[in-house]
This record gives sequence, structure tokens and C-alpha cells, in this order.
Amino acid sequence: MFVIVGYVVVLGAVLGGFILAGGHVHALIQPTELLTIAGSAVGSLLVGNPPNVIKAILAALPTVLKGSSLNKALYMDLLAMLYEILSKVRKEGLMSIEGDVENPESSPIFSKYPAIAGNHHAMEFLCDYLRMMVGGNLNAFEIENLMDNEIETHHHEGEVPVHAISKVSDALPAFGIVSCVMGVVHTMESVGIPPAELGKLIAAALVGTFLGILLSYGFVGPIATALEHKLAENSKMFQTMKVVLLASMNGYAPQVAVEFGRKVLFSADRPTFIELEDDLKARKGK
Repeated sequence: MFVIVGYVVVLGAVLGGFILAGGHVHALIQPTELLTIAGSAVGSLLVGNPPNVIKAILAALPTVLKGSSLNKALYMDLLAMLYEILSKVRKEGLMSIEGDVENPESSPIFSKYPAIAGNHHAMEFLCDYLRMMVGGNLNAFEIENLMDNEIETHHHEGEVPVHAISKVSDALPAFGIVSCVMGVVHTMESVGIPPAELGKLIAAALVGTFLGILLSYGFVGPIATALEHKLAENSKMFQTMKVVLLASMNGYAPQVAVEFGRKVLFSADRPTFIELEDDLKARKGK
């Protein structure tokens, strides 16, 4: 929603200023210039990136228009789910969660939290490390290092489409200049036409530079920034699970372990200590 609002503001400001200055909008409508710039940008994207990156970009672009599902309510569910798992471990031992870990789809604990259970990557991360804890072959330091490496890999993989789109954004002004130069070449070979017609050709050529800069800083660049923010939000879920599990491995009680996880959340999504405590008590009473 905010993406569309932002685009409307960009267009409104640019076109509004142009109209107020006495410009004519129809002079900016140059399909051939847009074809040159957009086609060159898409072509460079295909040349510079393998098929898997192109697929990642196509998969990431629709998420820009969607609101984030990562909010305070979801993190409350996540912390409550982790608390329930760790409480079971504390009461019945690590082997008691073996069935939950091996078959998370049929787990009575995970089934209570469909918003989290539906996140394939998060569940895979959680179950893998719970499985390692059940196995008992790794200590907290080894698991922490492995978690850090996996989160870093996940973050790096998510950055690939961001960087690809950012590079296209950086190239768009140059493609605008290419389009402008081609327009100037066409103008120079038409110097024999009347001045009024010549002026239109010059204006059309300059629109190429205008479009390249506008598309770069007003449209494509902000998409890369938005995807970067979403990547940071997604990584926060993994960091939360990491610190909670490590706190448990270091001997902290489930109530204290989930407090570790609460502390790493962004302030906008972080419940207060009292909110989390009351939520856990309410869930116990159900």
C-alpha cells in the first residue's frame, strides 16, 4: 500500500511541478525513449545474473506490495511457542520433544501456532537445532557458531536480488543518457526541418535523460531499499530463536530464555515484559 502511495507522491510532485512551471505533460510521453531505457535495463539484468537470481528477483518483487506479517502478535506467538517447547523439555527431558521435531506437521505444540508453522524456513531452522539438542553431540558454543553461519548464509542469499535490483537502478541514469544521445543523433540528422519540429526532437531526446533519472531514484531504487528492510525483518525471527535456544542450553529457565528472545526484537515489535508475562499466563490457563 505504501509503495503505491509513494509512487503516486513521486509522480504527483514531478508532474505537478512541471505543469505549474508551464510544461505540457504530452511532451514527456515518449514511448521510444522508455523502450530504449527499460529494454536496456532488463537486458543488462539478464546478462549480469544467472537464472536462479532472476527467479529470486521475480519472487521477491511481489512482496514489496505486501504488508509485513512480522509484527508484535506474531512474535508473541513465537515466544509462547518456544516457551512451551522449553517447558516440556524442562519437565520431561529432551527426548520428550523428539516426536515434535521429527514430525512438526503433526506436533500438538506447533499446531497451536499456524502462523509460525506455515513459515517453512523458520520451522526448518528451529527443528534442526532442536534435533541437535536432542542428540546432545554439540555444546552451546558449537551450535551458536553454526547458527551464526546459517543466519549469515540466509541473509547473504536474501541480499542477492537486492543487490541486482540496486545495480539496475544505478545503471538507469546511464541508459537515459544513451537514449538522449541517440535522440540528439536523430536531431542532428534532421537539421533541415523547421525550427518548431527541431525543438520537438530536442525535447524528446532530453526526456530520455529525465526518464532514466526518474526511474532510477523514484521507482527502482526504492524497491531495492524496501526489499532490504524486509530482509532485515525476516532475519530477526531467526535471531530470536537463536538466543532463546542458546539461553536454554546455558541452563536458563524457559521464562528467562524467552526474555532473552524478547530483548533482540525491534522496538516496534517488542512486547513489554509485563505483556509477555501476562500472555504466557493466559495461554497456560487455556
